Amino acid sequence: MPSQRDHGSVLFKTKLITGQNGHTSPLIWLLAFICTIIAIGVIIAGIIVFVGYFIIHPRVPTISIENAHLDIFKNDYAGLLQTQITIVVVAQNGNAKAHATFSHIRFNVSYQNHDLAVLVADHFEVPKNSSKYLKYVVQASSIPLNPDQMGDVDYSWKRDLVGFDLQGDARTQWRVGPLGSLKFRCNLECTLKFHPWNGSYIPSKSCTSKSK
Repeated sequence: MPSQRDHGSVLFKTKLITGQNGHTSPLIWLLAFICTIIAIGVIIAGIIVFVGYFIIHPRVPTISIENAHLDIFKNDYAGLLQTQITIVVVAQNGNAKAHATFSHIRFNVSYQNHDLAVLVADHFEVPKNSSKYLKYVVQASSIPLNPDQMGDVDYSWKRDLVGFDLQGDARTQWRVGPLGSLKFRCNLECTLKFHPWNGSYIPSKSCTSKSK
């Protein structure tokens, strides 16, 4: 009869799978061997990636605005804006020991909360210590502006400074060994500034991607 202190307790019995002779089943030894091999493989792969990372001394791939030009920027009395921008984007791989791949490139260009265009590119590879240039021509016409926005356009002409917002990201990857790779996401968010009187671009350090 169970004692009062045992009331409500539940006891579980454990049993090791054994063979007919009382020894551990060969199936258990096989599973243990397979798990050991998998664990060793994961450790080796981690070591390869870790060592490879420090051997190549990586400089994270970047995407930045190399140059730009404001080709057209004008509005009519009805408050419709017409603009054209030429944008040169550079994808740079500053690593001397590994090729870099860029993919899922997508950047949105807007003005006064009006979306003008989306810049995209197919997957491509940049060789060691090299770069690739992407040229875009953004054209937009008949963009409706409210009175406040029309006033901003006039003020831009007066101070000879106008800005367009660019925001987006891209994915990059390095192969650092037969079993591993390093992946990054390049985020780019900046304001493209121009002198509207001559269309010249004002470079900014903020127009270089940040990786994570």
